[in-house]
Amino acid sequence: MKNTFMEKKETVERKWYVIDATDLPLGRVASKAAHILRGKHKVTYTPHIDCGDYIIIINADKVKLTGNKLNDKMYYNHSGYPGGLRERNAKEMIENYPVEMVERAVKGMLPKGRLGRKMYKKLFVYAGSEHEQMAQKPEKITL
Repeated sequence: MKNTFMEKKETVERKWYVIDATDLPLGRVASKAAHILRGKHKVTYTPHIDCGDYIIIINADKVKLTGNKLNDKMYYNHSGYPGGLRERNAKEMIENYPVEMVERAVKGMLPKGRLGRKMYKKLFVYAGSEHEQMAQKPEKITL
């Protein structure tokens, strides 16, 4: 009888990847990023261990939304005070807060709880084409 392989957090080897989001749908970019952050692309994937890799998403301001989502999709924040609901549509988000828009999309696809928060810390999103992680020699991923 074969034993099932279980990764240990001490033996996880992490790589760095870059995704260029120019003219790509937001959902496709976010789902690919979440897949790699979780480590599901590896043979050694273990559900209860953070075995994913680091992801850098560049050109977040050039991501595309299909259909009429630019005007219809809404993003909500609440301050916790009465009347503290703030709502913005996707057009306003992509113009003023493109990094937050991509981060929210990826975060929604990660598990909730301690493990998901740990995975989310390995995500780096930039509005332009420059990023600060050149020393890690990231590999480029094409979608």
